[in-house]
Amino acid sequence: MNIDSEILYSFGGEDKNYKTGDIIYREGDNALYYYQIVTGKVKQNNYNEEGKEFIHNILGEKQSFGEPMLFLEKFYVMNAVCLSAVEIIRLPKNNFIELLDKNPKLSMEMNACLSQRLYFKAIMLQSMSSQNPVLRLKGLLDYLKSYHDGDCEHCFHVEFTRQQIANLTGLRVETVIRTLKKMEKQGNLKIDNRKILY
Repeated sequence: MNIDSEILYSFGGEDKNYKTGDIIYREGDNALYYYQIVTGKVKQNNYNEEGKEFIHNILGEKQSFGEPMLFLEKFYVMNAVCLSAVEIIRLPKNNFIELLDKNPKLSMEMNACLSQRLYFKAIMLQSMSSQNPVLRLKGLLDYLKSYHDGDCEHCFHVEFTRQQIANLTGLRVETVIRTLKKMEKQGNLKIDNRKILY
């Protein structure tokens, strides 16, 4: 979701700046704000009992996060961690709800955004349940490409490291590397100077 910054400011939005590695919120914190990225990248993650990281999402410019929990009286179920220097506009929960109440069109857009996320989460869950690493990676790449404008073959640059892809899919880095090479041989993607083009 991307709400016009002037609308966010008119409802009490404020600029927040973070450094690489800063934690915006932690798993278990109260959901207090709507966050919209102006510049930079944020990952949403958590860790299992063995300390293995699982990345739920990596978000960039003009994307929002944290809003699903604002509609529930629940705590955040993951962390939000800065992957780079990040500038964010944040809007307190009550102001965000008021903004949606007073702007039915934005409320409908928010519903569509949340529905799209649920749709792709379901697709990702199907992919992640497979033991086949090609299906896992294909599910992730299809999900990431869904946010990309354009429908050309092998034109979407996957801006994640092999380690981040492994953390997003629950695979080992070595498996990701082997599977990407296999997918390239099958014509599903291109690897150009270590860049993955899907």
